This record gives sequence, structure tokens and C-alpha cells, in this order.
Amino acid sequence: MPPASSPGSDPAHPRTTVRDRAAHIRYRRALMLMTMTLVVPGSAQLVAGNRQVGRFAMRTWMVAVTLLVLSIPAGLLWHEYVFWAASDTALLNLLRFVLMALAVGWAALLVDAWRLGQPLSLNLSHRRTVVGVNGILCFSVAGTLLFGAHIVGVQRDFILTMFSGSEVTSAHHGRFNVLLLGGDSGAGRWGLRPDSMTIASIDEETGRTVLVGLPRNMADFPFAKGSVMAKQFPKGFSCEGCYLNGVSTWAEDHTALFGKSKHPGVDATIMAIQGITGLKINYWAMVNLQGFRDLVDAVGGVTLRVRQPIPVGGLGSDVTGYIQPGLRKLDGHDVLWFARARDGSDDYSRMARQKCVMGAMLKQISPQTAVTNFEAIANASSAMISTNIPPSEVDRFISLALKARGQKVSTVSLVPPMVVTAHPDIPTIRTMVTTAIARAEGQTPEPQTQEAAPPATSEAPASTPADAGTPATDPTPAPDPTPAPPQVVTGGSVGNLSNGYAANQADDLGAAC
Repeated sequence: MPPASSPGSDPAHPRTTVRDRAAHIRYRRALMLMTMTLVVPGSAQLVAGNRQVGRFAMRTWMVAVTLLVLSIPAGLLWHEYVFWAASDTALLNLLRFVLMALAVGWAALLVDAWRLGQPLSLNLSHRRTVVGVNGILCFSVAGTLLFGAHIVGVQRDFILTMFSGSEVTSAHHGRFNVLLLGGDSGAGRWGLRPDSMTIASIDEETGRTVLVGLPRNMADFPFAKGSVMAKQFPKGFSCEGCYLNGVSTWAEDHTALFGKSKHPGVDATIMAIQGITGLKINYWAMVNLQGFRDLVDAVGGVTLRVRQPIPVGGLGSDVTGYIQPGLRKLDGHDVLWFARARDGSDDYSRMARQKCVMGAMLKQISPQTAVTNFEAIANASSAMISTNIPPSEVDRFISLALKARGQKVSTVSLVPPMVVTAHPDIPTIRTMVTTAIARAEGQTPEPQTQEAAPPATSEAPASTPADAGTPATDPTPAPDPTPAPPQVVTGGSVGNLSNGYAANQADDLGAAC
């Protein structure tokens, strides 16, 4: 005869007491309440706690999930929605506080679910497990949401810091013209003497971009009619030692002429560039060339074709090394010198290399790269760029930039042999610009014959015969989109001063580089 079971034991499991079974059930119940709160916040309170709190939490959760579910297809079908959401500072501020509130509220619900599980009724091992699981869930949920709030805050600060303009302008003849200025960040030089000047003329619908490069050593040019500078220099900027990159310095020394302008140097430079090219500038962006290095590092480098050794150093200091030829992925330090190096070449070769850098960054910085390295890019960009683009226009230009990634970028540079920088022919320059834009838009206007321009010697190395310059027989037609590259390479750019550098005059910048 089998022994009779002792009182309080489980007949199916003789060694398991009823008390043990009850403890195990309480343990599973405690874990279930926390799991329910993780999956559907408020559900644990609805079944075992304060139902009013549970209903409020569940409704909040359902609203949040509904908005998220609707936002995903909206973002996939309507990219402008994503760009607007990422650039509207009021929305970003609201989202930041919502994420912080959700982090605190969700963590509080998890703690309450732990309380509802009656941890003091559990045995010691179960109690420790429940406390550990609850702690992991609290930190995971709250940490994720607080990190999201931090990212949103970084984005908002980035928009407010970088895009401080207040005046919104419309496209001119279907294009936005943005002046890109590059300046050194050395003591007393930031924003005073632009080192490079390029107009990005962007189609307002397609994003098709034409880069118009202006040499810093251009002289004897007019200012936009009716402007402050035109009144001061009615016969043009033709004084001794007066060059395009010196306009900013002159304006900074005569700020009273510009009223309450915060950027008289930039304003005066725009007046000059509008007078030269005939293009109406919508916005401007000043790029700190030293801070540019941090941006390149933030995106993991840029791949460029180096055609001959590029000196690292110079510009008043010793050359410390060379960037060797080949298709190379360069870090920020080397990209900066690839764009700036002038030792052994000339300003116009450097302008060509700068356009290759612009084109490479446009093509290679993908949305995935931007998201992955978002905080580093935002921090680098805030220190690198000053612009008058209003925050409300950021989504528009992000959209245009993404459209431009899939298209060719055209270039036209106002440099020898087409243009004599010491005495530029303004009608010829304006014809060059309008022709390049028309070609980018798929139009092929009949070229207008202009008088040949004499060779220019400004900034050319005296010891290089090829850089002496030759007269151009017809400065108007844009180059063949697929020309055979010249054999001469100067400073890492295909071409030379007398024949022109390929990247300075191209219907497809990527092919020229």
C-alpha cells in the first residue's frame, strides 16, 4: 500500500507543496504584469491596479502608435513630410518633451507593475529576479526614449544655430541661387576675406544644379545697379589692389553704409557677384574651411581621384608631405588640403579641385550616412557654416539636395582662358552663365560670338610656359560634355591654365573629376 500523502502536498507532485505552487504562480503573475506593461503600457493597471490610470496610459499609447504607423507610409510616399518634421523647430521642441514625458511615464508604469506583482510575497530568488527584470525594462525603455529626446534636441539646436535667417525669398526664373563662401578661420580672418566663391544655381523643381565659380583675384568689375557698393564705386571696383575677395574687407571697414546689417561683408560681396553674373542671389552660406575638416571626418571621409601628388602645407608655411595619386578615400585633413593646396599649381586648378570635392560630397553623403553619424555631423556643421537660409526653408533645400544626388552637376568658372580676371568682359561672363544654365535645363541656345579675350597671367606661375594663356576664339559655347581629357595635369586637376581645367567647365562634374 502506497504511503498516504502528507497534508498540504500536491498528489501529482508529492514533493511540491501547495505553498510552493502558490509562490510560483505569484512569480509568473509578477513577470506577466511587467511584460504586459512593456507591450501595452497601462494594461497591467487596467487588470490589477488603478483602472483610471490604466485607461489613460493605454489611450496615450494607442495615439502614439497610430501616429507612428501613419507617419511611416506618409514619409515613404511624401518625403517633404519627413523634411518638414525634421526642420520645424516648434514640432521638434514638442516632440522632445513628449519623448521625455513618455520615458518618465512608462518607467513609472513598470515600477507600478512591479508593485502590483506583490514582490514581498515572493521567495528571495524570485524577488531578486523580478527586481532585476524590472530594472532592465525601466532603464531600456526610459533610456531609449530619453536618447530619442536627446537626438531631437540636437536636431533642434542645429536648426536654430545654423539657420538664423528670417526673410524667405522666391526662386528667380525657376532657380534658387545660393552663394557659397569659403573663408579661413585664422585669427582676425573668419568671414573677412572669402577664400572661395561659388554660386549653386538650383532648379526649384528638379534640383539640377549648376556651380558658377568666381576667382578671388577678379578685378575691375561692376556692382549690382542701385546697390550701396554701386553708389560708392560707380565705375566699378577698379582701385589699386582691389580684388573680389577684398570687397568684404572694405565693407567691414565701412559698416555705417550698411545700416543694421549683421553681415555687411557678405552683403557687399553679393552686390559684387550679382553685378558680375547678373544672377539674383537668394541666400548665402559661409563655410569655415577649418571646420569643414570636421564635417568630412563626421561622414567617414570622401573618395576622390588624386591625379598627381598634392602638397600638404604651403600657403605661407612649409610643405610637410604629399597626398599620393590614385582613387583614395581621404579624411578631413587631406580633403581640406586637396581643396586648398596651391603650391606648385595656381588658383584656377584649386577652384577645379574644390568643385570636385563639392560634387563628391553631394554624391557620397547618403541619407543613411547622415542618420548614422547625425550628432557628429550636426556638431561639425554648426561650427562650420553660417547662413541666412530661414529654418522654414530647410526642408525645401534638403529635398532639392536629395534630388540633385541623382543628377549631373554642371560647372562654369569665370577663369582663364575664357575670362581675363584683371579686366573681365561682363557681357561675355553673363552669356557664359546663362548658357551653362540653359544647357543644364536641356536647352541649347545659339552661341553669341564675342570678341576673343586676351590671355590672363594673374596668379599663374611665372616658370610654367603652359600657364601663359592663349586667346580664346569663341568664349561663349560651353565645352563638349564628353571631351577627351588633356594630357597636362596641374595641381591634381585635368587641364592647364591656357586650355582650362576640365572640372571648371563641365556639363558633368563627376565625369570631369
